[in-house]
Formats: sequence, C-alpha cells, structure tokens
Amino acid sequence: MLTIAILGAGAISDSHIRAYLALRDRCRIVALADLYPDKATEKAAKYGLSVPVFAKHEDLLAAQSFDAASICLPPFVHASAAVDLLRAGKHVLVEKPMATCLQECDAMNAAANESGRVLSVVSQNRFKTPVMRLKGVLESGLIGKVLHAQADSLWWRGHNYYDLWWRGTWDKEGGGCTMNHAVHHIDIFQWLMGMPAEVRAVAVNLAHDNSEVEDFSTAVLRFADGRLGQITASLIHHGEEQQLLVQGERAAVAVPWRVTATRSTANGFPEEDAALRAELLALYDALPAVRHEGHNGQIDNFLNAIEGREPLLVDGNQGRRTLELITAIYLSAHLDRPVTLPLPPAAPFYTREGILANARRFHEKTRSVEGFGANDITLGRNLGH
Repeated sequence: MLTIAILGAGAISDSHIRAYLALRDRCRIVALADLYPDKATEKAAKYGLSVPVFAKHEDLLAAQSFDAASICLPPFVHASAAVDLLRAGKHVLVEKPMATCLQECDAMNAAANESGRVLSVVSQNRFKTPVMRLKGVLESGLIGKVLHAQADSLWWRGHNYYDLWWRGTWDKEGGGCTMNHAVHHIDIFQWLMGMPAEVRAVAVNLAHDNSEVEDFSTAVLRFADGRLGQITASLIHHGEEQQLLVQGERAAVAVPWRVTATRSTANGFPEEDAALRAELLALYDALPAVRHEGHNGQIDNFLNAIEGREPLLVDGNQGRRTLELITAIYLSAHLDRPVTLPLPPAAPFYTREGILANARRFHEKTRSVEGFGANDITLGRNLGH
C-alpha cells in the first residue's frame, strides 16, 4: 500500500484526490499541504480525509512519512518542491506546466536520476481513449505521409480570471495561455508529431488588462522532414472548441474523432474515398480503450511505474520536451524572430532570470485576490469525445 501526500489544495487537487481514492486498494492519502493551510483543511473535510495538514512541503517532509506526492501547487514552486521531495526519496507526480523554465526542468530531471525515484508530469489527455486511438491510427500509416498538423487550444476566461494573486505574472505563472492552457494540446502535439526544427510565433494580450502575460498566441512550426505544424492558444474563444487535426496525403484524422478521406478526380478536384474512410473507422474502433481515463489513468500509470509493473508514459524528459516547445514559441513571439530547436542553455528564455529580462509585459497587474472559492475548472472539453 503506497502512501500519498497532496501538495496544493486548489481546484486541480480534486482530480488527484478523486483518482487516488478510486485506487484506494493500492494507495492511501496520508497528508495535505498548501500555502494556505485552511484550504487544505477544507479539502480534507470535503473528502472525509482524517490527515495532518501542513503549510510548507519542508514541514511535511520533516513530520510525515510517505512514499509519493502529487504537486498541485502554483507553477513557480513546482521545481523547488519536486527537487526537495525527490532528494528525500519520494516519487513525484507534478501538475502541468512541469516548471516555469527549462533550467528548472533540468534540475528536476537531475534529482530524479540521482535519487532513482519516479518523476512524472501530468498530461492527463494522453490517457483518453480518442487520443490514444488517434496515435494508433497515425502509427498505422493509413493516412499516408503527414503533411500538416494543427492544434487549436481555444478557451474562454473572464476578465477577472487574472485577479488571482499568482496568475498573470511572468514571475509566478511563467506565462499565459500558451504555458498554462495550451500545454495540454502542445504535449499531445509533440507526442504525436515529434519536435519541430523551427518555430515562428506571435503572442498578444487582447482582453485581460490585469495580466502581464498573453491571452492569445499562434505559431507555425517547420519540421526537418518538411512537415508543417500550427498551434493556437487562446483565452478569448467563446465555446472553447478544441481539436488536434492531422492532414495526411490520403486522409485527415482528428480528436474529437473524425475522419475525412479524399481522392482526386480526373480534373484534380476532390471526391470522397469511402473505402479508406471505412478502413480508418474500423481501425479506430478496433483499437483498445484505455483502462482509466484522464487523471485516473495517469495516476494508475504512476503507481504502476513505482511498483515496476509498467513503463512510465510521461516522464520528466517528456515534460521537458513540451516546455521546450512552449519556450520556443515565447522566444519567437517576444524577440520577433524565427527560433531553431533544440534550445541551448544560452537561450534567453532558458532560465527564469532570462524570461524576466526578455519577456514583454502586456499590462501591469494591479488587482490581486487570494482565492475565488470552490469554483469548478474546465480541463479541455472535447478531447475525451
């Protein structure tokens, strides 16, 4: 029976707590911690957890025995908490984004390697049946050579969203919608497509004037083999329609799951390739469903990896790849130039200090509240369909 600590009692911690409780035959939550201990006490009461509550992860480590932890704290403390936990011999599952900069990612991965403990980064949308099946369809080669892939991470957040004390600043949040919302889609994009050779991007703030960071970005990606990619992140899109769409020579496939298969007529205009479409639909339906969806699936994989039952699907290196792509988007957008990958340690946005020195601040943050109460959050409404 693995013992678990939860660090951070904000809205996302509910997904972790529910997942561990769903797997209670294999694990047990033994402690909660939060920068505001009252929040952790309320969260423990909500789920009937009779566990001690701590204000700092250092106090937790000093007073409580446990095997593994979920880090659900604000991004600016992900790295320090993860490194301390790993060095103390704890396994770590850290919420997205993995950290606020690549230097912090490298420190986390080094601590995991030195300790021999498991470090996993939350990418819960990989653990959804449509996404897993889409990967299988692409690996089959049935759509032909991939030409273009498109990720639309479109969200809507009200003007007061950035009033929360740690949001909307480069120092505490590490970025805007590209970092903290599109990370879901960017992770899947690089998992399916690999890393590009070059990125050209634009980032702006169109509707949130209590925020230093962007609420919209769009990027064009060029791959070494000639493929193109396109990633759009937004907090201004009513309806929050989201998709990952891959165009091949013979067909297009996407999540939310759909197939369009086309062949050429004699004059070059398109007509439906019904046989190929039926073949792709049959393949998709034949691929296995995931055992557990979303956070439940990721935490099941995390526990299995700790116990040596299966490989970790999203390790610290995968988490770093996603942040490297986000960093390249920021570099291109803020320095107004194309950026080549991989990024060297000398890149302007590699460290937090480099980000603070080079990032454009769209507005000054002048309003700050400690919390909004027990509001629900959205986790990407269409990727599970």
